[in-house]
Amino acid sequence: MNNTRNRHGVTRRGLLKGATAMGAAGLILPASYRAARAEPQQGGTFRIGLGHGNSTDSYDPGLIDNLYSQVFAAARHNQLIEVDADGQLIPEIAESWESDDGQTWVFRIRQGVTFHSGKDVTVEDVLASLNHHRGEDATSAIKQFFDPVTDISIDGQNIVVTLEAPNGDFAYLMSDYHIAIMPSIDGRIDPTSSDGCGPYVVESFEPGVEATLNRFPDYWKPDRGHFDRVEILAILDSAARLNALMTGQVDLIDQIDPATISMLEAQGAANILSIPGNAHYVFPMDSREAPFNDNNVRLALKYAIDRQQMVDTILGGHGAVSNDNPIGPANRYFYADMEAKTFDPDRARHYLRKADMESLTVNLHVADAAFAGAVDAGALYAETAAQSGITINLVREPNDGYWDNVWMQKPFVASYWGGRAVEDHMFTTGYAAGAAWNDSFWEHDRFNELLVKARSEVDEDLRREMYQEMQRIVSFEGAVVIPMYNNYVMATATNVATPDQVSANWNLDGFRCVERWWFA
Repeated sequence: MNNTRNRHGVTRRGLLKGATAMGAAGLILPASYRAARAEPQQGGTFRIGLGHGNSTDSYDPGLIDNLYSQVFAAARHNQLIEVDADGQLIPEIAESWESDDGQTWVFRIRQGVTFHSGKDVTVEDVLASLNHHRGEDATSAIKQFFDPVTDISIDGQNIVVTLEAPNGDFAYLMSDYHIAIMPSIDGRIDPTSSDGCGPYVVESFEPGVEATLNRFPDYWKPDRGHFDRVEILAILDSAARLNALMTGQVDLIDQIDPATISMLEAQGAANILSIPGNAHYVFPMDSREAPFNDNNVRLALKYAIDRQQMVDTILGGHGAVSNDNPIGPANRYFYADMEAKTFDPDRARHYLRKADMESLTVNLHVADAAFAGAVDAGALYAETAAQSGITINLVREPNDGYWDNVWMQKPFVASYWGGRAVEDHMFTTGYAAGAAWNDSFWEHDRFNELLVKARSEVDEDLRREMYQEMQRIVSFEGAVVIPMYNNYVMATATNVATPDQVSANWNLDGFRCVERWWFA
């Protein structure tokens, strides 16, 4: 790959590396912990207890929407490109990729990889896997990623993707966990199939309850997939998850209650991993419905929350204050100097008066399935909001079915987002008009205009200005209250070993704990 400059004056290497150097570096474990670990070895049954899972979970990669299905997918699939623990893009099914102009991308497809069924992975399989997320009839959550794609074709051992305009971050989008490489049947993938080319083969799957998988003996990565067997359990109750770890029923749990961390550490019962990144807890409002269709009401709610108190109380310090900004401190264009919103009852009342209101009463639907401590966070929000003349009625919903029956169904809810390493990924997934996961149903003409322009802008200063303007628009005109960035906090049995660096791009080592971890 050479350094020939394109007509925009940007090197090809610069375009490619622009998407690889943006991710948050993962947690580097303490020397004392690293020294106690053995080198990777194969064997054992790795049992994972997760506070996520729905009865509607399926094999369809385009519909993955919670940690249970994300880890299950990571166990059985590969993508074109992988995000390594240090936030860099590295080859997976695409052994290399290049673009001269950011508009035409060429992905060289690796040979010698087989599916669990024994079929070789081909360029036709990759074409069908990408096309699963395209077209008017596509139900994929990332259909928005492919709307700017004008053509995908095969050229020998290459997949060629043509965009309607340049996008220097496009290679990063191809690492998204929805883009599983699956076998092609008459030009299409079968989204009900369990077949993949990842480290583990499905033995059984009960949606939202339990999945069991066994090591794929022909996995093409010789230094990955160390466990003989993986069991993924949906344990929605936080106390039940903790008890399962303490009694040896599972080896890893997520969403640790910060109040239990000191106890676990004092007893030496588990190893705690607390990994900062761009993940954040949120309260989205349905901007189509009154009173949330009035931005003055939304601003009143944003000034009626005590963000620092929430970080201290709910996260136990394992996180940081957010300014209603889905772009995190680890992002390249993070707007650190944006005017900060602090808890200000007088200002909240000011915006209520601008909305012709003296007081406001709203229902907030919460469950700890949304995020660890969501019920307590809602109660804390209600306490502070009361000082602003805002009554928040807390509606506690069942954990089971929360993501199907409450999220994007009720007008004001609790939710969470795993951070994205590039701004376009976050904004396109959750804030673009019509995006499947735009959970506030928010539309803003200037924001959507900038979203398209920023993708193809190669001047760094102009690009930064665009992304920072977009952050301010979301913060002050958007329909999501984002009080805090949360660390990924998880606990493992003491015999679970990890690499020296654990990824921060997604939870559980980029969902790849099943592939990267082992028993010491």
